[in-house]
Amino acid sequence: MFALGALILAAHCNASPTNNIAARPATANSTTNQTMKFPVTKTDTEWRQELTPEQYRVLRQADTERPFTGLYWNTKEPGVYRCAACKQVLFTSKDKFDSGCGWPSFSDLASAKTVILRDDSSFGMHRTEVICAHCGSHLGHLFDDGPKPTGLRYCINSASLAFEKTNPPQPGPGEKK
Repeated sequence: MFALGALILAAHCNASPTNNIAARPATANSTTNQTMKFPVTKTDTEWRQELTPEQYRVLRQADTERPFTGLYWNTKEPGVYRCAACKQVLFTSKDKFDSGCGWPSFSDLASAKTVILRDDSSFGMHRTEVICAHCGSHLGHLFDDGPKPTGLRYCINSASLAFEKTNPPQPGPGEKK
């Protein structure tokens, strides 16, 4: 029920899925192969032991957390966002922006090929799913309503992320702290 409510709210964000191949970033893999192999593979039992129940539902069962409830939707500190399942760096705070939809949103990836894009026709919608290229975990969805220069919005569940603070840049000589 929560997932349905989240999908209804997401529909009000003026989001368009990036089903247009030209709009998809060249830095992400795109596939519909359901039998993909990943560098990190674990049994279902191992994933259940390592992840919280909410993380398991989101990362391994492709669930969606309710908007404005996740730990990182409003985080503004400098740092990197890792996959909560395998710790692969996915996004950085320099590409995070407030989309108003209640989930962490990023305009670009931390580095090329850290995610795989896959068509998602669940819940009667056609969207682009974002999964971790390192462990195959569901992260969220990609839309084409983000800021320039990419025009992309990686709409990612907080439960699929682990935030790691980085030191903010130190002021130069003569600058105030």
